Amino acid sequence: MKIAVISDIHANLEAFIQVLADIDRSNVDEVVSLGDNIGYGPEPDKVVQLIRERKIPSVMGNHEMVVTDRAHLEWFNPTARKSLQDTIALLSNESIDYICSMKNCIVSETYRFVHGFPPDSPTTYLFQVPEEKLRQTFKQMKEKICFIGHTHELEIIGFDGQTITRSPMHKGITFLYDEKQYIINIGSVGQPRDGNNNAKYVIWDTLNYHVEVRFVPYDIAAVVNKILEAGLPKTHADRLW
Repeated sequence: MKIAVISDIHANLEAFIQVLADIDRSNVDEVVSLGDNIGYGPEPDKVVQLIRERKIPSVMGNHEMVVTDRAHLEWFNPTARKSLQDTIALLSNESIDYICSMKNCIVSETYRFVHGFPPDSPTTYLFQVPEEKLRQTFKQMKEKICFIGHTHELEIIGFDGQTITRSPMHKGITFLYDEKQYIINIGSVGQPRDGNNNAKYVIWDTLNYHVEVRFVPYDIAAVVNKILEAGLPKTHADRLW
């Protein structure tokens, strides 16, 4: 079975469309989103509509949390706060209802999907977690693999019951060990922050037991123009380059 895992689309419709085209060419069996489908980008409603049309299950990200309760705006810096207020105004009632129905995690067989950090946090960043907390989390985690997003960077953390190993992931295939547990940070479709401006996602091959990181080019200039035309903060456009 092949599962495409996507995260942090951030209302970047151009990147999302190109990633879906790449997924369709890759003959995957399922697609799962790790949330933050909205925020920062210019087309949140179209992204949500496409997720619903494609029947892609999605967990709730920290940006979706604001849609469910405006009090969560206090968690964000002033620029992101204004951007999210503009984002909510662009969402249809149907999209808002859909977002409010999201859960904080999806558990499938021996895999867990969550936006920030297991077991179900949409807000905790992986870089905030000390090694001892990682160790405790792995010991409490029943699943073999947890896929996360939130930081917009690629990273893999392994645990063999004693030792924790962590390293960045790169384009291409990473083979996993059956005796280990993993937390895999899959990067971002719509706003990568790892020094490479291609859209990123992963394909988890359960049969061959490996994760493939896919880099997908898209029309960045078109998205930049849409962000500026929508009156969203210029920093959101500059980050895409």
